[in-house]
Amino acid sequence: MAQLSGIASVVGVGETDYAIDYAAAREKKPPTRDSYGYAALAFKRALHDCSINKYDIDGLIVGPTLAAERTGEMLGLNVRWMGQGDAVNSLMSAAMAIHSGAASCIALVYGNNQRTRGTQYGGAQADGGDRYLAYHYYAPWGMTSQGALYALMTQRYMSLHGLTERELGEIAVSQRNFAQMNPNAVMRQSMNIEQYLNSKYICEPLRINDYCLVNDGGVALIVMSSERAKKHGKNAVSMAAFGRSDINMDATSLKPRLVDFYHSAHQAAASDVFNNAGVGPQDMDFAQIYDSFSAHVLFALEGFGYCEIGKAGEFIANGKIGPGGKLPINTSGGHLSDSYMQGWNHQVEIVRQLRNQAGARQVKNASWGHYMSDIAGKVATVIFRKEQ
Repeated sequence: MAQLSGIASVVGVGETDYAIDYAAAREKKPPTRDSYGYAALAFKRALHDCSINKYDIDGLIVGPTLAAERTGEMLGLNVRWMGQGDAVNSLMSAAMAIHSGAASCIALVYGNNQRTRGTQYGGAQADGGDRYLAYHYYAPWGMTSQGALYALMTQRYMSLHGLTERELGEIAVSQRNFAQMNPNAVMRQSMNIEQYLNSKYICEPLRINDYCLVNDGGVALIVMSSERAKKHGKNAVSMAAFGRSDINMDATSLKPRLVDFYHSAHQAAASDVFNNAGVGPQDMDFAQIYDSFSAHVLFALEGFGYCEIGKAGEFIANGKIGPGGKLPINTSGGHLSDSYMQGWNHQVEIVRQLRNQAGARQVKNASWGHYMSDIAGKVATVIFRKEQ
């Protein structure tokens, strides 16, 4: 991972119109795009953002919702190197490809029409349930979704550390406050802590506002070597360092979730990413944390060393992670209120913050941004730095 530090930069970003498309889907209007259509629109906007000719692109990485070959055809790309992965691992793959010489200018593209096609992330027909063996092992006890598993994790955490529901609600409320300042966010209605506490449980102690959205959209990023990006001169943001650590032992049991909340993997990835970037948690101006459920934020903050184990409730209390807070988190509104693009929209928000392009939600004097993801114990992380 140290060899990848600072060698690649994001020069272009694009995303689709989440709020408009969500409203259309709720009104049951016929969809105008499928997953590939959303990806194509985001790609077009990313190209416009960085003024790159698409024929300069010689690498393509697509999200897991797309087929690489078909995406390349639709975008009119004749690249020499292709890959596939989730948001943060795609960034790592792009840096590896640039480091090895496999490609020099890479498009990372994601599209998902999950709402209009009725994707289910829970229940007997859960999308991806065949890949998450824990669904099968624990189905007799009602554990047929990631929501049920994260609810159990949260309940265990509350029992161990005394976290209150009011403290947990700070995450959803803080992110909603950011979303209100984001014109493209799906959920922009105001929400205070009392409204959060009066909302319904989905799987106790997680309420409806602790769950991510399910909406349609697309995201694209253009990545090139940092040396080339400096010559390009168009608001490049450096990927300063990466870290990754996967929990495999007992991965299909509940043990890694309930014994240490994935902290062993958090800590290993944190050691890599902070050492390779030459900074620490105290240097970060804001953070983006993968938040298919609000509780991800608790576990990541502790595991990556932003606060002591068991102290996340105190760390996030009283608006400390919201607008103007000590450590603003998920500043676009995150998956809970902005858009559920499976971590991809978090990357766009980091770039915009470090470019000073985030409008009313802009974090003042932002130079460092940190992304953390710990999906099912597969921890991956990247630190971004504003180019000087």
